[in-house]
Amino acid sequence: MTLRLSVLIIVLGMFSLSAQVEESETGAWYMYFLNHQFKDSQWGVQGDFQYRDWQGLGDMEQLLLRSGLTFTPKDSGVMFTLGYANITTGQFGDNDDTSGENRIYQEALIPQKLGSRFYLTHRFRYEQRFVENQDFRTRYRYNLFLNVPLNKTDLSPKAFYAAFYNELFINGQTDIGDGRAVELFDRNRTYLGMGYVLTPKIRFQLGWMNQKTVAWGKGQLQFSMHHNF
Repeated sequence: MTLRLSVLIIVLGMFSLSAQVEESETGAWYMYFLNHQFKDSQWGVQGDFQYRDWQGLGDMEQLLLRSGLTFTPKDSGVMFTLGYANITTGQFGDNDDTSGENRIYQEALIPQKLGSRFYLTHRFRYEQRFVENQDFRTRYRYNLFLNVPLNKTDLSPKAFYAAFYNELFINGQTDIGDGRAVELFDRNRTYLGMGYVLTPKIRFQLGWMNQKTVAWGKGQLQFSMHHNF
């Protein structure tokens, strides 16, 4: 009887875990990205502030605050970043519990132009993660961005453009402590959207992103402002 009860509890626990995220509900991410290059310098700063919600508003998925110091070698076109992020993650549904994470990251941003309209950017990011109640973790990320102007040949003011990206996340290790483990594959994000260039320093995007993890997959609307100053 004890063995049967234990098995039942484990099965119910697994079912509860898999049911934590309602995959049919579309969430929403509200994002502000900034980039500033110091005058007559190869140095600058970048950052992003994101509020992510499981259902649109009212059920916080994550609050992410991230910033970094950038360096662009002369005549390279490549931007390197050393940064820090603080992340607060909420639970799906009525549970108001949250968990925290501090993160250090290193990044390389490599722009590339194909033809007259295809603006590609490769982003390689390596993260060192200090997640609450877990052992130290690392993660590798690769993101391919593509912007294609529609009514112009470049991303100048008043240009509308199609936006696409795909980002793959790979865990650096599987053991996260206390006998717990994760897969090497962490998640993948695929995004399609539309953008508008308001000024040489400000553009906006609206799109839809599908995120797949080992446990669940979910669609999210994304609203973002991109600000260079």
